[in-house]
Amino acid sequence: MVTLTRPDGTRPEDLRLSRRGLTLALTGGYAVAAWSAGAQPVQTDEQGLVTGMVELSAADRKVPAYVARPAARGRHPTVILVSEIFGLHEYIRDTARRLAKAGYVTVAPDFFVRWGDPAPMTDFPAILKIVANATDGYVTADLRAAVAYLKAQPYADVRRLGITGFCWGGNIVWEACARLPELKAGVAWYGRLAGGHAANDTAGKTPIELAAELKAPVLGLYAEKDSGIPLADVERMKAALKAAGKTGSDIVVYPGAQHGFHADYRPSYDAAAARDGWAKMLAFFKSNGV
Repeated sequence: MVTLTRPDGTRPEDLRLSRRGLTLALTGGYAVAAWSAGAQPVQTDEQGLVTGMVELSAADRKVPAYVARPAARGRHPTVILVSEIFGLHEYIRDTARRLAKAGYVTVAPDFFVRWGDPAPMTDFPAILKIVANATDGYVTADLRAAVAYLKAQPYADVRRLGITGFCWGGNIVWEACARLPELKAGVAWYGRLAGGHAANDTAGKTPIELAAELKAPVLGLYAEKDSGIPLADVERMKAALKAAGKTGSDIVVYPGAQHGFHADYRPSYDAAAARDGWAKMLAFFKSNGV
């Protein structure tokens, strides 16, 4: 199996995809550019759930989003799910269903809809061009549209609102928790802390520079062997959180794990780290009223 070393996913030449592997990625709706030839991704059924696509009312257009929620009556806690650079593909939809199985109304916006769908693409520079277009203004507007959508739903308790995201989305989690007062907690999975492919704050601040502005606590889940996020950046973030008195936030580093260790369709998948991170995420949400 190929070892993932790139911070935002492997490239097609790294994977040497067979025709069968490419077909599986495409027909399953997974991101082709990061697909592992030996992947056996988790598949979460819809039993006890209500799922489907909805439209969020952003400032400039309607933004599609995937929603998964418990079918049980009543108001349920809510989570905004932010994708990696590969967009709203099957791994993200499945993760939304996993959160719904855990009791959360989950909305996963398509943050890249204005410029294209990265999931079926194999041209990595073209993918990064799409991601670069998702600037701060667009991302923040789409996050606010997701909050507004949830507030309007009779089954959603937005008083218990969290956010989680992976890679590009992990960076967005840190930034969102500095911007959106409605958020009670965030969980950032290996999101860059000192720049990268994410949309920076309007003042040009990185997550490390935003530490003092966090309005909600964040749990960061990081990998020891992440070549794109040096452990030095993690230590800088820990120091920034401590200096700002953000005692509710924390960072966990998984020994031996690589970037993308939760992504069960990638070569970097680490089942033990993924399970532990998931349990820590749910516990962090609950301890912070989400």
